Amino acid sequence: MAGEQSHDVAACKQVDEGISRVFQLLGKRWTGPIVSVLTSGPAYFVALRRAVPGISERMLSDRLTELATAGLVVREVYEGPPLRVMYRLTEAGAALEPALKELGGWAKEYLPDGERPEGC
Repeated sequence: MAGEQSHDVAACKQVDEGISRVFQLLGKRWTGPIVSVLTSGPAYFVALRRAVPGISERMLSDRLTELATAGLVVREVYEGPPLRVMYRLTEAGAALEPALKELGGWAKEYLPDGERPEGC
């Protein structure tokens, strides 16, 4: 019977709906690093691409569009020449900063150190 009780408890557990929604968006590759870079202030597309090593222009564009659709990022176009596009976090996007800092601290403590680009 004790085994049945523990099985019932496990069967009743479910992931929090909010956690599911957060990770559906922020759990996609590149999204967290993009938001993290933008927590230090607005950035032009080119600067974002440089700040997130390995991301393609297409993927960066796709992720920024998703973040804008979710209300976390605003896209601002400055007429040229040259035409420049800047991205900044909305209030909702900026509110992620404490959580991202906590996750970064957790990663430093519990995840193996990854390679870092020279000069950073």
